[in-house]
Amino acid sequence: MLVPLRPGELQKLIPAVATSNQFAAALGNPRKILQRVLLSTIGGAITLVISQVMVGSRFYSVFLIVGVVFLLYILWGPILEGGRRNAVLRRYPASAIFQGQIAEAFTRERVENRHEQANQHGELELVENRRTWLVLELEDEDGYLGQLSFPMDKKHQSIRPGTLIRCVVLSEQKNFSRISAMSDAWLPELRLWVGEYPFLLRPAFEELCQLRLFRHMD
Repeated sequence: MLVPLRPGELQKLIPAVATSNQFAAALGNPRKILQRVLLSTIGGAITLVISQVMVGSRFYSVFLIVGVVFLLYILWGPILEGGRRNAVLRRYPASAIFQGQIAEAFTRERVENRHEQANQHGELELVENRRTWLVLELEDEDGYLGQLSFPMDKKHQSIRPGTLIRCVVLSEQKNFSRISAMSDAWLPELRLWVGEYPFLLRPAFEELCQLRLFRHMD
């Protein structure tokens, strides 16, 4: 079942500025966090050193500001990335609440990153870091909708085919003849949220589902 969202409702569900949950998701894994810290620290330190050399110059304040911006990159970087990801979904002209069920649930291995590492013989070999992802195929009374995938955790082991699922779907067409994107999803029977990235303001979505879905069924 698809229940089209009214004008302005999508913007209330997916904010323009990243929330705390979205900030944490955009911050990334430990490897990505380390990259951000190194860029922030090295870039900030170099720029601030240059600014001290430029004391008395008209460029002093410019380098000082740039240095502070670099040092704060660990904070504004994830906020900027979260806002960018939100903007991708907010731009679609058509959006709707989807209520259906999980048709199939299966796992898939994905390569997170690759790097070269010396073995015990001193030879370089390619090492792949893999992670298990859970893939959900969604459907309703009209048939197949699409797939939702995300890194698997222990809390996801209770997910089974037939489980009720709700999310926001987005399309370029007003009649939703082709689904272009999906948000994260809510499994009300398990009281569990799933998805790679937390697009939706969750309490607001749960409340809107109660209001719009029950009214639509009546």
